[in-house]
Amino acid sequence: MPTHSAARPPHTTPAGSPLNDLVLYEFPLNERIRVFMRLEQLFLQADHFMQGNSVWDSRAVIATLLEILALFSRNDLKSESLKELDRHAGVFGKLARSQGIDAAKLSTLLSQLESLSGRLYASAGKIGQPLAENELFKAIAQRSAIPGGTCPFDLPAYHYWLQQGDALRKRDLEDWLAPFATIRAAIDLVLNTIRQSGEASEEVAPGGFFQKTLDHALPFQLLRVALSKDQACFAEISGGKHRFTIRFMTSHTNERPTQTNDKIDFQLTCCMV
Repeated sequence: MPTHSAARPPHTTPAGSPLNDLVLYEFPLNERIRVFMRLEQLFLQADHFMQGNSVWDSRAVIATLLEILALFSRNDLKSESLKELDRHAGVFGKLARSQGIDAAKLSTLLSQLESLSGRLYASAGKIGQPLAENELFKAIAQRSAIPGGTCPFDLPAYHYWLQQGDALRKRDLEDWLAPFATIRAAIDLVLNTIRQSGEASEEVAPGGFFQKTLDHALPFQLLRVALSKDQACFAEISGGKHRFTIRFMTSHTNERPTQTNDKIDFQLTCCMV
């Protein structure tokens, strides 16, 4: 693992190209990272709709919160986050004795890991449980299983809440999101650290196909494929922690995508911590 990984600036590809010139495709190599990435997307989705003030924005935040709660109900995410934070702390703690390390940045990272671990250990009960037991949320969750099931005649209490002022709805939504703040910060730190842990390599996929075997002894967590926006294809990644395959597919209107016959140049980063 590169000893200078923590020093890479944000918002660039591992090779330093601006993100707005590339399309990034990420693929998790284990279930823990897969769930973390799903939560990351849901929290970003909630952020987006929290910027709006309409009833439809509030509905979208509620729908996103229900998905977040569903993930928490199926996984012990507090325990999984603590394990990953502790693992990161162990890895970077060993790096502190290495030569050529940015000691200040490493110290900051270790302090962040320790702080988030402490806050998660100190949090009582199951994260999100009070919200899951909220009567309004339980009613919305039950009716959401029915297409269009959250109409005013289905859920008059929800309709009443949606008709309250923008400020009241926004305050309630902020209160409902607040209990997830610490675990979100932990997941963000873990994922960002993993993303910055690899160096990009320039690769070629003849006929739109690429396959690689990973070193079984190394803890690979995530694959990142960076493709120029002017490439008329997308990356379809499959595999696991030992071997993976990338197929570059061309999209067709009203038809299934097909693998391109072209030679595709792309950047590949195999991330591990």
